[in-house]
Amino acid sequence: MSGTITLALRTAQSGLLASQTALEAVANNVANVNTEGYSRQIVNFEQRAVAGIGAGVQVADFSRRVDEGLLKSLRFELTSLKTLEIQDAYFARTQELFGSPGDNTSLSHLINSFSAAIESLALAAEGSIEQRDTVRWADELASQFQDMSRTIQELRQQADVQIGQAVEEINDLVARINDLNTQIIRNSNTGLSVNDLKDQRDIHLNRLSELMDIRIFSRSDGDVVVFTASGRSLVDSVPGLVTHVPAASVGASTTHAEGNLDGIYIGPQIAGNDITNDLRGGELAGLVELRDLTLTSLQSQIDELAAELRDMVNGYHNRGVAFPGLDSATGSRIFVDSSLQTMTLGSGEDVVIALFDNNGDQAAATRLQTIMQSASFGSGAQAANGPWTIDEVAATVEDWLQANGAASATVAVNSAGQLAVNVNNTSLHLGFRDEAATTNGSARQDASIAFDANGDGTIDETVSGFSYFFGLNDLFVDNMPENIHETNVLDNGFTATAATLTFRNAGGVIGAPLAINAGDSLATIAAAFDNITGLSASVVPEGAGSRIRIASDDGASITVTQAAGNTLLNDIGMHVIETGVASNISVRSDILSQPNRISRAALQWDASKGAAGAYFVSVGDATVAHEMAEALRGNNSFDGAGSLTPMVVSFSDYAASIVSGNATAAETNATQLVFQDALVSNLKQKSDTISGVNLDEEMSEMILFQQAFSASARLVGIIQEMFDALERAV
Repeated sequence: MSGTITLALRTAQSGLLASQTALEAVANNVANVNTEGYSRQIVNFEQRAVAGIGAGVQVADFSRRVDEGLLKSLRFELTSLKTLEIQDAYFARTQELFGSPGDNTSLSHLINSFSAAIESLALAAEGSIEQRDTVRWADELASQFQDMSRTIQELRQQADVQIGQAVEEINDLVARINDLNTQIIRNSNTGLSVNDLKDQRDIHLNRLSELMDIRIFSRSDGDVVVFTASGRSLVDSVPGLVTHVPAASVGASTTHAEGNLDGIYIGPQIAGNDITNDLRGGELAGLVELRDLTLTSLQSQIDELAAELRDMVNGYHNRGVAFPGLDSATGSRIFVDSSLQTMTLGSGEDVVIALFDNNGDQAAATRLQTIMQSASFGSGAQAANGPWTIDEVAATVEDWLQANGAASATVAVNSAGQLAVNVNNTSLHLGFRDEAATTNGSARQDASIAFDANGDGTIDETVSGFSYFFGLNDLFVDNMPENIHETNVLDNGFTATAATLTFRNAGGVIGAPLAINAGDSLATIAAAFDNITGLSASVVPEGAGSRIRIASDDGASITVTQAAGNTLLNDIGMHVIETGVASNISVRSDILSQPNRISRAALQWDASKGAAGAYFVSVGDATVAHEMAEALRGNNSFDGAGSLTPMVVSFSDYAASIVSGNATAAETNATQLVFQDALVSNLKQKSDTISGVNLDEEMSEMILFQQAFSASARLVGIIQEMFDALERAV
């Protein structure tokens, strides 16, 4: 009988201990009711048996009340939420930067103000106020381009720095999760509770899912392995180290695709370990998208606007002169080998070259066709129309100027590869007029200049306007070297036609001609440059397509030409890079300091002057100003840039498209953010309802375990009385 009483005592004691343990769990739950990430602890009991006979109760284990499926969904949606959140702050900055079309600082407003100033100049060409206003608004517009570009690149660098900070946090989280995995396995093997450790690990896993898209898998021993969504291992037996070195500075042409921005690597820093383009969600993906797509798209759009405005305005500005003409001029076009490169004048066309006195009256005049075919100038008589080398044209024009009153005049290609003209006579001023025929007084019309960039006899480019071809009288300049060439934005499925490309710099041909095969993809074309020392090529994503960008490794200006009969360069729209034009555009320094040098007049012909007529420049002539104002009001053809497709609209409307496109993107992000935030909040509330501590529930549990403890204690007391009675009886 004593053995039976002893068993009863042991059984009652087990009830006491079990209830005590359960009350400890309740106390812990209540204490952590407001602790973020804490999961409600549940004590699980099991029946204890000795030799097949019930011997009370024992604690089987402590478990967490967590819905792993719901937690997985929450982490997935958190990843998307953080992508939108990190981008929302940047969109707020770009909204401030671009404003709305009606804002006084918007590009649309500045373009309209510049256009209005030119219209005023057209009404009062001789007015100093109108001249100053036109130059002031041109400078305001250029400054706005520069400010916008600078801010965009600052935002890109800020995003790159934040990528570096996120990578450091990821490495810290990975190390913590790996350490917790080790502790969980160790405690599980020794029978210790691991619930608090798992709660800590979940907090780190949640934060990791905010930073990047991850997939989590549990093992039977209690640890977890973590992979990126693309399958790269982050947390395993040996955790992966994530690396990224933020750039010291970021410019318009600084891209990850070209290797100017460091990749995000897991493990050794080799191309195969770069996950930059594999990221699909989280703060890291949001920052990469901002740095490499969203902000570069905006940069490309303002570059397209700035480049088209520069080219259009300069085209008209080169048609005329300021009264009474040019004293000196330095062209903007860069010639890599002016002794080899040639120009050919359109059939039947001609260019008037004239010197004027201080009153704008003709002092001397000739025609380009005339002096090029004369044995008296340059190296001797040249063929009609050309081709003429650039050096020969320079030498011929210099000889004519020196022979017609400007004895100290110089015309030559300078060390930078630009045609420089200096009359060196304060009493004489230079002007050019393109004409449709070879007789004096013919209709004013831009001459067609066919340019052979490598002297192989094949025309590589055709430009309208003699002065514009050289860039002798530009209003807007960018002073960018021609060391990088790029294509238009091409469809990613683009395939090439067969072509043979040749590259040249001031030192001559670069490497062997490059053969492009029919059907080659963008990536194949870019990869072919690996065989050309001194050049590199990359496929740079932009908008819905990509560009091929070719760069000179030493920064020297280069030309890209194709063999006769090839059309590839025309098909892909190869041109000197326009990325960065907005960062560098400015009003020509001499015009900025002396606004009266702005072009407004065209060389005019008066058949009644002199014996056979003469050319002149009038102080009140506004022919060029009228043409420029009309062109600014009209439509212009814009190439695809960033998220904007090719379009034919006015400059003001294109600027408005940039603003509205950015506003739409910001609004879309904000709308998605509101929806995603509500979704995450709902999922988190459901998860917290399951895993969180409910005080009412804990009070109920506390009463239950308290009563169980009291009952077990009462039972122990009764058994004790039985032992006492037995002892007295014995």
